[in-house]
Amino acid sequence: MKNKEWFKSFISSLIAISCGLIFGLLIMFLVVPSNALEGFSILLRGGIYRGIKSIGEVLYLSVPIMMTGLSVAFAFKCGLFNIGTPGQYIIGAFVSMFAAFNLTFIPDSIRWLFATLAGGVAGALWASVPGILKAYRNVNEVISGIMMNYIGMLIVIEGVKQYMYNSTGAESYSISKSLAVPNLGLDKIFRGSSINIGTFIAIGVCIIAYVIMNKTTYGYELKAAGYNSNASKYAGMNEKKSIILSMIIAGFFAGLGGALVYLAGTGRTISTAEVLAAEGFNGISVALLGFNNPLGVIFAALFIAYINLGGNYVQAVNIAVEIIDIIVAAIIYFSSFTLFIRLFLEKKRRYKRGGK
Repeated sequence: MKNKEWFKSFISSLIAISCGLIFGLLIMFLVVPSNALEGFSILLRGGIYRGIKSIGEVLYLSVPIMMTGLSVAFAFKCGLFNIGTPGQYIIGAFVSMFAAFNLTFIPDSIRWLFATLAGGVAGALWASVPGILKAYRNVNEVISGIMMNYIGMLIVIEGVKQYMYNSTGAESYSISKSLAVPNLGLDKIFRGSSINIGTFIAIGVCIIAYVIMNKTTYGYELKAAGYNSNASKYAGMNEKKSIILSMIIAGFFAGLGGALVYLAGTGRTISTAEVLAAEGFNGISVALLGFNNPLGVIFAALFIAYINLGGNYVQAVNIAVEIIDIIVAAIIYFSSFTLFIRLFLEKKRRYKRGGK
């Protein structure tokens, strides 16, 4: 039964991706008809366009959206909508950088590990606020999550100005290679790319999340409390605790994603502009495309990273990179539509079986 569900989800995602890509091709023909086919070809070859370097870049670019996608998917599985992922992501990024700069009593070679964990914990604490409000005051987590996004953004901006401000660029200082997440020789395999072990940490976390959600009693309790708090209460579960822990774990994933990206040693900095991190919102797309399954999130993140990298290359034929955003949006739209079709066909099949 589970294999059939996996197959249906895979087919639904495949249909959504195909429809989104076709829609993107039509947009390209409307915008730049002379270069549409060439641009579309580059887009489809984005992840391998420059050989092994492009593959490494896809793996690297998938890290932030994989973690934020997991954050959203985990909360969804628990019956919650973690729209606060952008705030948790940037809070995690800031705290991890602050820890990397200031925990000087820890050797440089392992400081990244403590800084990464600090970022995850910061994201968890930030997400606990909407969780507590939801559990004890029944405050909608979407409203509180949006508020926490902007509060977090402004706190980070002020923190950057106070503790790690680079006045020449109105941004934070970047992490040096000596403090960065190690690549353990991956740079020699994927030459010219920014890949490090953060990719494999993210994949490992997704697998652990899948096991927790689907193979443990604890995961069942989290999902039960989210879907029906009254039923879980009468079953003897502490629904308030489950709701809070669901948000804390989701926030940890988002904060961890921010830490892995900004500690990568690729020159990434935190801007003091009042703009929320796009990776947080992109996680929603990844979660939807992966059908809120932690394993599906891995492949969805890799696909979105693949398409985004191709979007960078299509600019060479005078096609705006914003078209990629349109394609991704179309894929998500069709993903929702194919889910509706799947449910409709399933209902029709059950009706026929009942009629017999």
